[in-house]
Amino acid sequence: MLSLAFLLFLALLQTPVTQASSSATSTVALNMAAEAAAKLYFGTATDNPELTDTSYVTILKNTAMFGQLTPANSMKWDAIEPEQNVFSFTGGDQIVTLAEATGKIMRGHNLVWYSQLPNWVTYGSWTPETLTSVIETHVRTEVSHYAGKIYAWDVINEPFNDDGTMRADVFYSTLNTSYISIALRTARAADPKAKLYINDYNLEYTGPKIDAMVRLVEDLLAAGVPIHGIGFQGHFILGEVSPSQLQTNMERFTALGLEVAVTELDVRIELPVTDADLEQQKADYMSVVQTCRVVSGCVGVTVWDYTDKYSWISSTFPGYGAACPWDANLDRKPAYDGIAMGFTEYTT
Repeated sequence: MLSLAFLLFLALLQTPVTQASSSATSTVALNMAAEAAAKLYFGTATDNPELTDTSYVTILKNTAMFGQLTPANSMKWDAIEPEQNVFSFTGGDQIVTLAEATGKIMRGHNLVWYSQLPNWVTYGSWTPETLTSVIETHVRTEVSHYAGKIYAWDVINEPFNDDGTMRADVFYSTLNTSYISIALRTARAADPKAKLYINDYNLEYTGPKIDAMVRLVEDLLAAGVPIHGIGFQGHFILGEVSPSQLQTNMERFTALGLEVAVTELDVRIELPVTDADLEQQKADYMSVVQTCRVVSGCVGVTVWDYTDKYSWISSTFPGYGAACPWDANLDRKPAYDGIAMGFTEYTT
């Protein structure tokens, strides 16, 4: 007769060894948790090709889970105005319609950015006067089209280098920093009720970039330029979240009367992923969300798509992945628990 120990040994040999087997245990719906914490929303980015995936859309539509949507690509300049004065709103309209049908807040992303520009903008022969007209026409037309349907616009996206200098793109090279006020004033005129944001990454850390953003905001406010918020993108590497720096930096803007939001949150992991990595990712998500919770002027948190199935990370950062709170099979990871815990007062 075989011993029990030997039978257990044989069973272990026949059990496949897998990594990252941890899963979430929380049953709390995340947008409901955000609202209970007096935030406006917990949201996610999404993109139009994903909307044919019925399993994905079923989760996406659940407003108890997601109270806000950001279009990942379909409101960017190359999608909206691929040729000068030729506008296409089909993709953006699809996501706005979904948001309206499910009672979700919409974030407009984005109006003026150095990337994903059509060639006619990037390589045009502009004077300050002609480029000003181009910016005004684009911003006015897009914002007017969605007037009354967008809670907040990322009017300016990623204007700074990490060293605090301005990006030398077509806008800055032609207009210096005045392109920022041109876009903000035009957006305000087109939809006076929408919140106007500047959105950037690596604002989460102490350094020249956050200092430069604070100076820019102070200058805009002193000049009477409309600005209402700063977006902290939140593209983190595993284990590199500093909640104390994030809170300090958020409060530098709320002290100026602005609101802040975490706009593009994910936490990428070097592959292969282990259960220990997923526990650290859980802690990182919890730290970011908890920081938003304790900063009264932080209105909400948006993940940059909720599932690894549609994450941008693996194609942009080779060797990294698993950055989202749902895995590629649409199962909840420990990071889901971290988000739920972050929105509650006690995190034990």
